[in-house]
Amino acid sequence: MAYTLGSAIEGQTRGVGPQHCITRVELSVTAANLLDRDVASKSDPFCVLFHEVDGNWVELGRTETAVNNLNPVFGVKFQVDYHFEEIQKLRFAMFDEDKCATQLYEHDFLGEYVCTLGVIVSNKKLHRPLILANGKPAGKGSITITAQELSDNRIITLTLSGRKLDKKDFFGKSDPYLEFHKQGEDDKWMLVHRTEVIKNTLDPSWKQFTVPLVSLCNGDVDRNIKVLCYDYDNDGGHDFIGEFQTTVAKMSEAQNSVEVEFECINPKKQKKKKNYKNSGVIILKSCKIIRNYTFLDYILGGCQLMFTVGIDFTASNGNPREPSSLHYINPLGSNEYLAAILAVGQIIQDYDTDKMFPALGFGAQLPPDWKVSHEFAINFNSTNPFCSGVEGIAQAYSACLPHIRFYGPTNFAPIINHVARFAAQALQQEKAAAPKETLAKSVLAELPQQVTQYFKQRNLPPTDPAPE
Repeated sequence: MAYTLGSAIEGQTRGVGPQHCITRVELSVTAANLLDRDVASKSDPFCVLFHEVDGNWVELGRTETAVNNLNPVFGVKFQVDYHFEEIQKLRFAMFDEDKCATQLYEHDFLGEYVCTLGVIVSNKKLHRPLILANGKPAGKGSITITAQELSDNRIITLTLSGRKLDKKDFFGKSDPYLEFHKQGEDDKWMLVHRTEVIKNTLDPSWKQFTVPLVSLCNGDVDRNIKVLCYDYDNDGGHDFIGEFQTTVAKMSEAQNSVEVEFECINPKKQKKKKNYKNSGVIILKSCKIIRNYTFLDYILGGCQLMFTVGIDFTASNGNPREPSSLHYINPLGSNEYLAAILAVGQIIQDYDTDKMFPALGFGAQLPPDWKVSHEFAINFNSTNPFCSGVEGIAQAYSACLPHIRFYGPTNFAPIINHVARFAAQALQQEKAAAPKETLAKSVLAELPQQVTQYFKQRNLPPTDPAPE
C-alpha cells in the first residue's frame, strides 16, 4: 500500500509537462566583407543589438571589438527571451570603433540588419546583407546570425526499491520514503524530490518518477546528489534510516536491465557499532534520460507552421454596413476580423517559408446563383485559395465583402476538414510539418503547446535537434 507524502516541492515535478513558450535563446553573430573605414588599417568592428520597445530602439548589448578585421567572428553572445506570441523586432548594427568616441553615433556606421526574432529561430542560421541608413547595401557586407536554445530540457526517470532496510516501528516494520537533495554552489543541500511512503515494509518498491534534470543536478551529471531514507511517522518526527551520495553519471549505469545498488548508511550507527555494515540497500532499477522536446526545438529543427484562415460570414455577425457588425470596416480601414488576422498572421508568417496562406470563408451566399457555401476561397479562386502574405489576406477579405450575402448556419466543419486534409498530406512527407490551424479566433499563446503535443503524440522528434 502506498500514499503520497505531501511536499511543498511537488510543483517542481509538474514542470515536466507543457510549458509556456518563454525560452532563453543565444544569438551568435559573425560578419563578412565589412566596409573599410580606416585609412591606415582595416576597420575595428563591433556589433550592437537593439530591440524595439514601444516604437523605440533600446540597446540590449554589444560584442567585443574585432581589431583590424573585416570578417569578424564575435565571441560575445547575445541572450534574448523568446516569446512566440509576440513580434520581437531586433536590430543588429555594425560600427567601426573610434577610441576617442564617447557616444555610439560617433563611431563609423558599417551597416545594419533588422528582423524579428521569429525569423531568426525559424531559419536557425540566418545570412543576410547589411544595409546602410539610406537603404542602400553596405558594399558586400553581410551578417550571419545563429540561434541556439539555452534551456536544458532533459528529463530523468528513476525507478527505485529497497532491501532489508532497518526496522524503526515498535509494532511493525518501517514506512520508508526517500528524499533527493542536490548540492548548491554554496555547498548547502536543497530538497529536489520526495517519493511516496510505502507502508509497513523493509523491502519497498517506490513508484517510478520523473523530474527535470536541471532540477535534480542543474544539468551537471557530475554534481553530487544526496539520497536520504526515512521512516514516516504520523507525528512528523520521521526516523532517519540512512543515506548515500551519488551522481547522475553513476545512476546512468542502471540501464538495459543492469541495476545499481547503494548502501544506505547511518553515520551515527556506523561510529557506534564496529560490525556495522549498512542500514539496508537502495536499488536503482532503471535510469532513463531523454530530451523533453520543446516548441522551439521543433522550430530550430526546421518545422514550418502553415497558416490557414477561416472567416465567419454568417448573418449573426450583423450587417457589415452597420458599425455594430464585426465585419464593419471603419474609416481607418479596419475591423475586428482584420485586427485578428493581422495580430495572428504577422507572427505566424515568420515561420512559413513561402508566406502563401489559404483564406477561406463559410456561412455566406455566393454569386451568381446565391447558394450557401461553407468552404469558399475569399479570393473566389477555388483552385488557388492562397493569398500572398497577411496583407494579401486582408486585401482579399476587403474585396470579398461587397460581393457576398451573409447567411448561415454556423458550420465550419468543411473548413476543418479542408485543414485536416493538408495535415494528412504533411504526414506522408519525409519531413513532418505542423498541422494547419484555423487560428483567426484562437489564442495564439496556446499554439506552442498544441504543436509540441502534436509531435509528441506521434513520437516524432525534431528533424534536426540541437546536440545534447
